[in-house]
Amino acid sequence: MSDYTAPLRDMQFVLGDLQLLDTLNRLPGQEEMNGELVDAILNEAARFAQGVLAPLNVIGDRQGARWEAGEVRTADGWRKAYRQFVEGGWNALSCSPEFGGQGVPRLVSALVEEMWNGANVSFGLCSMLTRGAIEAIELRGSEPLKRTWLPKLVSGEWTGTMNLTEPQAGSDLAAVRSRAEPQADGSYKVFGQKIFITYGEHDLTDNIVHLVLARVPGAPDGVKGISLFVVPKFLLDANGQPGVRNDVRCVSIEHKLGIHGSPTAVLAFGDQGGASGWLVGEENRGLETMFIMMNAARFSVGIEGIGLAERAYQRALAYARERVQGSAPGSREKVAIIRHPDVRRMLLSMKSRIEAMRALAAEVALAMDYAHAHDDAEERQRNQAFVDLMIPVIKGCATENAVDIASLGVQIHGGMGFIEETGAAQHLRDARITTIYEGTTGIQAADLVGRKIARDQGRAIDALIGRMSTVEQQLRAADAASLASLADGLGRAIAALKDAVAYIVAGLDSQPQAVLFGSVPLLELLGLVAGGWQMARSALAAQQRLAQGGSDAAFLDAKLATARFYAEHLLVRAPALAQVVRHGGDSALRLDDAQF
Repeated sequence: MSDYTAPLRDMQFVLGDLQLLDTLNRLPGQEEMNGELVDAILNEAARFAQGVLAPLNVIGDRQGARWEAGEVRTADGWRKAYRQFVEGGWNALSCSPEFGGQGVPRLVSALVEEMWNGANVSFGLCSMLTRGAIEAIELRGSEPLKRTWLPKLVSGEWTGTMNLTEPQAGSDLAAVRSRAEPQADGSYKVFGQKIFITYGEHDLTDNIVHLVLARVPGAPDGVKGISLFVVPKFLLDANGQPGVRNDVRCVSIEHKLGIHGSPTAVLAFGDQGGASGWLVGEENRGLETMFIMMNAARFSVGIEGIGLAERAYQRALAYARERVQGSAPGSREKVAIIRHPDVRRMLLSMKSRIEAMRALAAEVALAMDYAHAHDDAEERQRNQAFVDLMIPVIKGCATENAVDIASLGVQIHGGMGFIEETGAAQHLRDARITTIYEGTTGIQAADLVGRKIARDQGRAIDALIGRMSTVEQQLRAADAASLASLADGLGRAIAALKDAVAYIVAGLDSQPQAVLFGSVPLLELLGLVAGGWQMARSALAAQQRLAQGGSDAAFLDAKLATARFYAEHLLVRAPALAQVVRHGGDSALRLDDAQF
């Protein structure tokens, strides 16, 4: 029996009551993406997530992937599930119809993606990396490359990987040493070793298409001398089918804290004369292309965080309802622990943050659709600026919240949470990597401060603050007692965010170290306030529906109560975070290295 239920009701609220689907329908080509069609997609995805993927989650965790003489075997049931996934068209859901995809907008596919991660994050990683490879080839690859590789990557017949990290080059890609030597036929011979390659070797498909960073002869030092290459596991024969094995081999797979079902490979290229590869884009501009993959992956890792948090919350909630322990305050009657105040506090902390993150991620996904497809260039640019600003926030905050929410899930289980059989520990182990891969939280925060705020002198974030302030005014104009504390909390939080941003913009050039000490608190602050913005929008929508006598009153009333909890328990932290941003660097700079 699956212990995961797709949160369809809340997803429908985000799409319908927050009017995101109506906004999407105004885009050219999206007029037919109506509620009936979207509900059908989400319901089918929910059935697959609950019925196929979720039951394999614990199997993947306990069996893991197995390496034998260079070959990798996935856990029991993985291959059958992957065949069903591909046959159902799920791999092609958001891909371009030009290469066999269904062209479903990112707003909808992001919610589907959350289900994959909530049901089985280790399984979901495979298609996530494939989509990144598809985007890089589609945007920068030559026409022959596109025709050769995209149809079967889109269908899922083949999978894709990202090959950045080397033993000496983690986040510092300037230290990449892998090399690529040009050949007379226009191909390259690639040599080097890559580590931490998700699904770098597996038994799910008959080919794997690696996208590999390497240096050509005479390339400039640093990141400006990196090129990107398609290097398949098998070279193709005259019919375009996998033929001779390329000079790529899996040396080992990692033994990890979590995501055991996902093989994380060490790959060696060129041990027997060189692995054949083909250039993507231009020489020495590979990092630009790889960032296409990386940005898409960072948003998807944020979605991972939301899915994992939802799974941990569902498990904790079920346990809290069934575990009888102690008596309620003022009574001798034994009660389920959901009746205890502190357990309720933890559950509401989990629930409110998940709903805030889900709505915020959907808002960003909608902006992605607008940035891609709107017919007005200025509107595309405005939405892209919002997307660029928010991707490090979604990645950083959703994953940090996931770790904390999964930890609260263990806490609610008490001692049983520390026992593997309950399953609560797996969610914490799985979530822990999400704050690290595709750029740590610190890297996301530095990107937010240095590239997304300081570079444009805060224009994009000022525009966002303006949108938040409009919602605050709407809360006050509603003149409803149920919205008063949310209006006050959001107003104070917005003021704190403005203050912190002003400090960042004014001080990054003159005192960069002090400012960067506050970059992670600023990331947390922006995520917190942006979540409050979405909870306020949700409360306004729920209040309006209730006033109109809308159905599902219990759900709508819970929306109001959850938004109020977010304001009174979480948004109140905003001024403290702003204080850390402005003044926290001084004390941190006082110690020299030897004093730690």
